[in-house]
Amino acid sequence: MEEKFDVIIVGAGLAGSAAAYRLAQEGLEVVLIERGPYPGAKNLSGGVLYGRVLNDLIPEYWKDAPIERYITNQRVAFITEQAFFNIDFKNQVFSQTPYNAVSVLRGKFDRWLGEKAEEAGAMLVPGIRVDKVLIEDRRAVGVVAGDEDMRADVIIAADGANSFLAQQVGLRGRFETGHLAVGVKELIGLPRETIEERFNLTGDEGVAYGVVGFATRGVAGGGFLYTNKESISVGLVMHLDELIETGVKPAEVIEDFLAHPMVAPLIRGGKLLEYGAHLVPEGGLAMMPRLAMDGMLVTGDAAGLSVNNGFVVRGMDLAIASGVAAAEAVLEAKKKNDFSAQGLSAYQRLMDESFAMKDMRTYAGAPAFMKNDRLYEAYPEMLVSLMTQIYHHDGAPKQHLVPMVMKSIKESKLSLFDLAVDGLKGARSL
Repeated sequence: MEEKFDVIIVGAGLAGSAAAYRLAQEGLEVVLIERGPYPGAKNLSGGVLYGRVLNDLIPEYWKDAPIERYITNQRVAFITEQAFFNIDFKNQVFSQTPYNAVSVLRGKFDRWLGEKAEEAGAMLVPGIRVDKVLIEDRRAVGVVAGDEDMRADVIIAADGANSFLAQQVGLRGRFETGHLAVGVKELIGLPRETIEERFNLTGDEGVAYGVVGFATRGVAGGGFLYTNKESISVGLVMHLDELIETGVKPAEVIEDFLAHPMVAPLIRGGKLLEYGAHLVPEGGLAMMPRLAMDGMLVTGDAAGLSVNNGFVVRGMDLAIASGVAAAEAVLEAKKKNDFSAQGLSAYQRLMDESFAMKDMRTYAGAPAFMKNDRLYEAYPEMLVSLMTQIYHHDGAPKQHLVPMVMKSIKESKLSLFDLAVDGLKGARSL
């Protein structure tokens, strides 16, 4: 007889492994399939995880997990070609457990979480590509993996932003280019002591930068930089539709970013350890597919779960939240022995009740607001102009602040109407 499992999960990223861990805890027969040789093998290294949701799943996870640093410093940088303006926030409260945020290297961290799911009882199957979902009477009943058909009561698609599985079964259509971004990243090795000296860090403290302005050459998106124990993750996220329209090449833009007066001193003398690029969801609520059908749920990046409001880029915590919610929905369906879309409807309810969907709705307008061209040139130039006037002394008498502000607005080709409109949109979106 053909073997059948309770749940097959496709993709051992954070969403898939979180779901597998929770389901295995309850004794379900779970298969966690990963295309790479191990979980995290195909992930670009580096990211900031807001870990409260993981702490709920695995209490005091940081004692066992391969975290890099706990983030005590948050910096937002507005940059022009030759200058930059930083907003620097540090709070020692963020050094207390449970940590507000930690930096992680996904190759290590995803592998750890996949192994935790395996320890809990899930069957981890790496190095296998799932080609399609098996459908019978409009119901997902299994997957085709390599030369084998595998069957289960429920399939959980956690197969990333492209999610060909969700597309195959009709839960979503092809993504619009405006809903995707290209993330390009470098991992640069530096001695621990050097990192702590350059960033004014103590022990395992860490810093995270969000960068807006010249970094993306006017393309909607932004830059980032995160400190790890002995490396720095630095890169850009740029909207795919504008990259296509402008012909801007991400590989060239990131080289300019690394040479910028703000970034270059921070990575000086570092060794390139890793380079890569991949697609990331950036469309917010507008790109979210239907999350359930008979016998199948969609989680993580495959569900379009991401938040980028210019200050913070989040996806990992949303992925874990969706994986846990999917697992809880399966457990409810198991009790009723009903794996139809109706039987799995708890997933949507649990998501709606969670911070994940509430934050997605709060920042639903952020993707459109981040396409405002003035964010990438006019506003950074205005801030740099203002600060230059305040601190530059050439022997001429100084003006009051208001005339300086008005001069900076004029030089940046902004109007008071622009400021009012953008301020209102920003307040509503962010």
